Amino acid sequence: MTGTPLRVGLVGYGLAGSVFHAPLIAATPGLALDTVVTSNPERQAQARAEYPDVRVAASADELWARADELDLIVVASPNRTHVPLATAALEAGLPVVVDKPVAGTAAEARALAELAEKRGLLLSVFQNRRWDTDFLTLRRLIADGELGEVYRFESRFERWRPQLKGGWRESGDPAEIGGLLYDLGSHVVDQALVLFGPVTSVYAETDVRREGAQADDDTFLALTHESGVRSHLYVSATTAQLGPRFRVLGSKAGYVKHGLDPQEAALRDGSRPGASGTGWGAEPEELWGRLGAGESPVTGGGAPVPTLPGDYPAYYAAVARALHADGPNPVTALEAAAALDVLEAARRSAAEKVTVTL
Repeated sequence: MTGTPLRVGLVGYGLAGSVFHAPLIAATPGLALDTVVTSNPERQAQARAEYPDVRVAASADELWARADELDLIVVASPNRTHVPLATAALEAGLPVVVDKPVAGTAAEARALAELAEKRGLLLSVFQNRRWDTDFLTLRRLIADGELGEVYRFESRFERWRPQLKGGWRESGDPAEIGGLLYDLGSHVVDQALVLFGPVTSVYAETDVRREGAQADDDTFLALTHESGVRSHLYVSATTAQLGPRFRVLGSKAGYVKHGLDPQEAALRDGSRPGASGTGWGAEPEELWGRLGAGESPVTGGGAPVPTLPGDYPAYYAAVARALHADGPNPVTALEAAAALDVLEAARRSAAEKVTVTL
């Protein structure tokens, strides 16, 4: 992409802003990290150290005051701020990327989408795990017919974190939109919808396991898709023995894959996309999944399937193309609203101990 880079204002420099968004923005041709918004002095210093040319602002209001100097706003602040900040950006005439979940309710997400359409502006949702190694590999296997007709999709995003970390993500205040259902659940539900389409019914179990915890930290969802596929989704911070990331069962074969995509760990460790010799998103052969039928992969059943490289940079590259009217929005707010329909149904299912029909 040629021409003057699009200037990006990034709101929030915690985990999402500093580990995911800033490095990916900086690595994307056609985008330039112009301003980081954080009121935390330590994070301000961190941003300046990592990006010497960046401007730092203490409040997002400073961005709206000079909206004509920016081309895109990225909202990577706490969940409760997503809707008001995205609304302010759109009303200031600026396209927006919002981290997941875009909102606390599907109605709010659809209202944001309506505002963006009315203003003729891009509104995109950062669902980076559509570009995970294992997810890209599974999409290819399904598209190539390697599994036959898929019957059941099992997806696990499990961790062993018996001690609380604190912060808004573990808050029981509904306004904070905390808990794993809306955090990791946003990822696994989005992936299930991308793979197998709309959902007709939702059953869920949510639990608060850890002492002192206020928000769900061990959650299960069972989805029935219009296509007939059943998705069983697990998100947990209390899993002492981790299960397979994916177990997908079809009429011809099954695919089992352990381990998490390596890109988050690489970003946390300071690796950056595009650096020479990094082999970005590549996974070692010993972590490849296995495809087969009739025998457990634990006992050598099935054949190893090379894992496709992960590609988080593809998201912001697609955003840049969309802003130049050279490609579609990679993740729309209406897609995010469909996932929120499922999450809201799951919350109701768990609270009322019923299966919810959509």
